[in-house]
Amino acid sequence: MVAQSVAELLADHVRLSVEAIDRMYLNVYVPRLQCAYGAVSFFRDHRGQPLASSALMGQMSRRFVVELDRFIARRQLPVVLFRKGQRKDDVMIEYLRQFQLKEGVVFVGKAQEKASVFRTEKRHSSSGRAYPWIVKSTAMVNHYYIYAVDNDFGPFFLKFCTYFPYNAKLCLNGHEYAKRQLEREGIAYQALDNGVLSCADPQRLQQICDGLSAEKIDRLLRKWLHVLPHPFTPADRKAGHRYDISILQAEFSLTQVLDRPVHGRLFFEQVIRENLDLGRPDEVQLIFDRRITRRTPGRMRTRVLTQGVTPSLHVYYKNTRIKQYHKEQRALRTETTINNTYDFGIGKRLLNLPKLREIGFRANRRLLDVERLSYDCILAEDTFQNINGPVERAGQRASGLRFADPRTHALWHALVLFRLLPDGFRRADLRCHLAELSGRPPETLGPGAMTYQLRRLRLHGMIQRLPNTHYYHVTDSGFRAALFFTRAYNRLLRPGLAAALPSHRSIPTPLKHAFDKIDARLTASAKELALAA
Repeated sequence: MVAQSVAELLADHVRLSVEAIDRMYLNVYVPRLQCAYGAVSFFRDHRGQPLASSALMGQMSRRFVVELDRFIARRQLPVVLFRKGQRKDDVMIEYLRQFQLKEGVVFVGKAQEKASVFRTEKRHSSSGRAYPWIVKSTAMVNHYYIYAVDNDFGPFFLKFCTYFPYNAKLCLNGHEYAKRQLEREGIAYQALDNGVLSCADPQRLQQICDGLSAEKIDRLLRKWLHVLPHPFTPADRKAGHRYDISILQAEFSLTQVLDRPVHGRLFFEQVIRENLDLGRPDEVQLIFDRRITRRTPGRMRTRVLTQGVTPSLHVYYKNTRIKQYHKEQRALRTETTINNTYDFGIGKRLLNLPKLREIGFRANRRLLDVERLSYDCILAEDTFQNINGPVERAGQRASGLRFADPRTHALWHALVLFRLLPDGFRRADLRCHLAELSGRPPETLGPGAMTYQLRRLRLHGMIQRLPNTHYYHVTDSGFRAALFFTRAYNRLLRPGLAAALPSHRSIPTPLKHAFDKIDARLTASAKELALAA
């Protein structure tokens, strides 16, 4: 088979491409009851109790558990006691195979897990008199997992903590939502595990995925809270003690179905070899469009994991991860998982889903753009010579951007860093970056030196000045040239010389071994021809 580039594989062999919300893990909570003062106010001001205590919470909890058990018995639902370490999704798959209804509760699971609760502790006043005080704490509490199938969303689960303030977790899957909508509209499709392999109307499929909104997710919760036993009375809810939703984890996926499995293997062979440095801060900054400094928490790194013969690529930024793998040997799956919305300066409430959707999908696309350009950035001979030589435009002259020159190499690294920044970069940004790369204080690089470097880049067409501003934008040609020169130097020139030079003979590499054989053969030929000195 003829070797194909990443760009050719993505352009010629993808037969279906779908962007969709994948799994979402949501926190269901009553905002007023998340602090000790709110719990006290609930019992004293709302319910009119003289004192707030854990005894009152215990009465509510016992009543809630009794109602849950009655609900299970009335519907004759299977009950599963989850063991420690047991995969709950596997249990759901087994029960789904036997479930025949389009909508309903499949089974109920029980597990004891740590949860945030309120308890009463005894305190003493200045006169020595004891009084109860509500504090927030943690405890091992029974949780009820309600595994159900919804007519619109397909399989999901709702997990309730059985102790005050009865926080819950909602887990749903956007791909299952899309499949249900296709079935309701009579559109033929072929399913992947957690995805779609083929569809008779791909455009409508994408519209359905785009239509999964915060409002529809909220309606799903309200619908099933009405069906299931509720820990709070109608009077409680009327007084404003209603459940709200926040985002604990959201996965945003791009699925590209390939025409043949071999093309997926070719993609990963090329991408993984060329993109092991995607976890570097400058690369992560491009993918997530976030400024990274020395104070940025978390580890920016890349990992390649292999399960069987299938590799997967993982790129990390703070609490966020991009995973790329060959799904079922049929499709390329790129998915961004956001575990903390504050990493991007966005609140956790569900109404922020449109902003998170934009960040997640954009990160997937940028990762593919970086992979495509990093592999397909070979420059033509004329372009290479023009960049290395001096240039003159509109009466202005600038020296060449010579390959392997240390100062020029630092400029190329800067262009990779500044590419795709929405507002461009300033002279001060370039100054700080060049100073850090060269190990010099920024004040040693004067304004004249920065103006000179910016003029070189601009006259060579590597950057453009944004009109009526002091900001610059990296051009497409500049980005491709920067990737070519930095990668050729870092991955070919330096390691190649290290293997070839005799001063590094202690490093055993295949390239060194080849050079040694050439040197030995040339030495032998010279002796045979009596040409030796």
